[in-house]
Amino acid sequence: MKLTLLLTALMCADLFAMVWAASAFYPLPQIASFLPQDVQERLKDHRPPFRGARTIGWLLLILTAVIYVGIIIWGGWDGVRRGFTFDQFFARFLIILYGVKAFDIIALDWFLITKTHFLQHYAPETEGCAGFRDFGYNRAQQLRRIVMLPFAALLTAWICTRF
Repeated sequence: MKLTLLLTALMCADLFAMVWAASAFYPLPQIASFLPQDVQERLKDHRPPFRGARTIGWLLLILTAVIYVGIIIWGGWDGVRRGFTFDQFFARFLIILYGVKAFDIIALDWFLITKTHFLQHYAPETEGCAGFRDFGYNRAQQLRRIVMLPFAALLTAWICTRF
């Protein structure tokens, strides 16, 4: 259980790093679909902060994606090594995925996007957007993901029991 919680915390940190890399280094209009509509509109003309920022952003996004997959592989490998059953794998991945989703909703969507000026620091043209005060702006998107998480955990558990 300790490793499961550690993996969850690492994935949360990695998700934050992914959001930071996307906000600080990459032109947001291409990846802003998770933001409120009025923010997306203001980001249409957003430009990278400096020459080469786009390349750095892509490299950081790829790195964080590889780390994300690596954390899942670590959790699977540890379970295989310890002789986990399908149910144990399923529970581990369900805890990790729902823990990360809770972090996403509470820490990123609610706190970082709607309560702080995190994004406005990197995209000042979004200052004053009403969408930043609307927690739940991506409710339908989040609900779809919440419904899909058990299936992702089932698939991952099934894959891990094949080794």
